[in-house]
Amino acid sequence: MKVLANDGLAQSGVDALEKAGFEVILNTVAQDQLENYINENNVDVILVRSATTVRQELIDACPSLKIIGRGGVGMDNIDVQYAKDKGLHVINTPAASSHSVGELVFAHLFGLVRFLQDSNRNMPLEGETKFGALKKSYAKGVELKGQTLGVIGFGRIGQATAKIALGLGMKVIAFDPFFEKVDLDLEFFDGQKVSFTINTTSKEEVLKNADFVTLHVPAQDGYVIGAPEFKIMKNTSIIINAARGGVIDEVALVEALEAGEISKAALDVFETEPKPSMKVLMNPNISLTPHIGAATLEAQDRIGTELASQIISILK
Repeated sequence: MKVLANDGLAQSGVDALEKAGFEVILNTVAQDQLENYINENNVDVILVRSATTVRQELIDACPSLKIIGRGGVGMDNIDVQYAKDKGLHVINTPAASSHSVGELVFAHLFGLVRFLQDSNRNMPLEGETKFGALKKSYAKGVELKGQTLGVIGFGRIGQATAKIALGLGMKVIAFDPFFEKVDLDLEFFDGQKVSFTINTTSKEEVLKNADFVTLHVPAQDGYVIGAPEFKIMKNTSIIINAARGGVIDEVALVEALEAGEISKAALDVFETEPKPSMKVLMNPNISLTPHIGAATLEAQDRIGTELASQIISILK
């Protein structure tokens, strides 16, 4: 049986599948050529990340497919229910990348509260001639310890992010319509464990009281954060989106930054991905990464192993 890992697969997954007798194809096939490739090669399983889409038309045109796999959490690039109705298995790895995404949120936060996104632009240009002026302009950083992190969407990734915040000595408040409270266990290297209970509150309370707001929600029909929400937030606050492009109104975001309604932002995902708005890219108060939340060696290794395990369980 053949597995097409169209957006790549960690070696751990390749090894496990090959050991179980599968042929793993690591070619990256263009979207408009997928139908022919799958049919010509009699592919049984297609694995994707966020670059490749698997829509109704492809599912209908490729009768050899038995499994569609997503290396990650969100499956908005797959017509999941349609595939299931046609008898296909649809799998993903919802827990594998949680900690990696949480760490990226804090990479952005650590950078923003110490102006690194701006100093890394200006030091190469002016560090030699305006060192003192730059030092003065970046002299009002803040510590994360003691600050309040607001988490909107308190599933696996939101909880993983909250654990990092708690480890730093931050207060965590959260909104999620599906949870009234969540028990979190903070585990340390020596086996010690500390437990916390987070009682969720309303979105408005999170926005009003948080010093930093991080989004961990699935793709939505509309914006989760737009102009009305920015007006609720503290004018010193920072917002981070490492969830899905389109959950923040980026036009309203730029306007809120320019009006001083919020202080800074960080984006790992974008409304018009893979061609983000130039206004977003050029704004000095936005920290930017190109959708790399799950792009750690450890997360990709876990994703590969988990996908392989599920495929073997279904087909063997």
